[in-house]
Amino acid sequence: MIDDNVLVSQVISGDRQAFRMLIKQNEKLVGHMIGRLIDQKEDREELCQDVFLKVYEKLGEFNFQSKLSTWIATIAYRHGINHLRKKRIEISELPAEEHAREQFISSENVEENFSEKQLDSMVMGMIDQLPPQYKAILTLYHVQEMSYPEIVEITGLPEGTVKNYLFRARQLLKEKVKKYLGKEEVL
Repeated sequence: MIDDNVLVSQVISGDRQAFRMLIKQNEKLVGHMIGRLIDQKEDREELCQDVFLKVYEKLGEFNFQSKLSTWIATIAYRHGINHLRKKRIEISELPAEEHAREQFISSENVEENFSEKQLDSMVMGMIDQLPPQYKAILTLYHVQEMSYPEIVEITGLPEGTVKNYLFRARQLLKEKVKKYLGKEEVL
């Protein structure tokens, strides 16, 4: 992995290979950010491309006051939120849960029925049912392993709101796990 300073200067000087490397290093991050906010596959793909175009356009303005990945995640997050607003999708709206019941198996002995990968997939499915803001914060904190200050910088939300969203997301997820696994003592 190449140093951010070197990578940015190479991209700004017109090195296409450096830009490809920048995309490769950050495509999962951008995919996670957009994927946590946007449900439609076609929209997600288009928005991810748009994010990297925006990164390319604005890279000369990047001033290294944060990590490059944090700056890119900020662009992705804001781009996703703007898309939701344009489509008039309520950001705090809770999606319907009826259709999700069939996706999960309730069992007395979870360890026998699910491999770790299947459990991860089930939990990610439940996370996908959370409101977009909660999904984004939960993903940044637990999947991308970002700190509160980094999440604050990306989202533009106050730290208290970030902590609140994270708490609410965990609570909603806990309730979903309890409901679908039928065990009150799971978490």
